[in-house]
Amino acid sequence: GEIDGVEQLTRYLDLLNRDPLLAPVHGIFAAQEIKPQARVLAADRGIRCVTLNYDTMRGIEPENTLF
Repeated sequence: GEIDGVEQLTRYLDLLNRDPLLAPVHGIFAAQEIKPQARVLAADRGIRCVTLNYDTMRGIEPENTLF
């Protein structure tokens, strides 16, 4: 996740929050990896960041583990 993603999410949130039936809408910036600059910008704009592991979400077990 980079700054461009935060900017895009910010635009979507601005548009959605214009609709009184939807507002207030809050965003979550989710990615496998989030760059530090993007994390700071998201926090500044009140957007929560979440790091995801896609393999774990798919149920793929990691190989070569002791347990």
